[in-house]
Amino acid sequence: MTENKLRIVTILGSLRKESYNKILLQSITDVADQRWELTSADISNLPLFNQDLETESDPEAVATFKETLKQADGVLIVTPEYNSGIPGVLKNALDWGSRPAKSSVFTNTPVAIAGATPGGVGTALAQMQVRQTLTAMNANVMSNPKVLVGGVQKKIDFDSQRIEDSRTMSRLEEFIDAFTSFVEMYQHSSKGR
Repeated sequence: MTENKLRIVTILGSLRKESYNKILLQSITDVADQRWELTSADISNLPLFNQDLETESDPEAVATFKETLKQADGVLIVTPEYNSGIPGVLKNALDWGSRPAKSSVFTNTPVAIAGATPGGVGTALAQMQVRQTLTAMNANVMSNPKVLVGGVQKKIDFDSQRIEDSRTMSRLEEFIDAFTSFVEMYQHSSKGR
């Protein structure tokens, strides 16, 4: 690990083994690996959010998820879109991360969102809902550039499990540069307080 690498935690909003968004996330991490120290926050074992479960302490999977996020300089969420909206598994993770209400692990955390879908509109509606949820938790969400990869199945090399479309890869590089600057700007402004 290099001292100046940003600690970026990734959250994948799909549990599917052959997820297009898993491939998108891998393509992003391939490019960002030189600049970011990457850690994945596993959401696959989180129980369904139920306030009764947190009365004494968080379930172990939830505590691990939150601790991973607390170590982050920034968070990258890569999400599919299900039925014109946010996947339930991702919303569940965000709900756990929002607790307790006054000290969410997302509060003031720089967050970027990306997504891919076979449809033509990318994941615009899901990303809008993720932004709405994160805004309610006082996260610091990067507004642009957006990564809305439509027709993703035509942009993948399935042998390497990577995005092969040069235009999309150029967009990802722009996105990584922007999020790096966004996180660094936030770090600089936080130190000045």
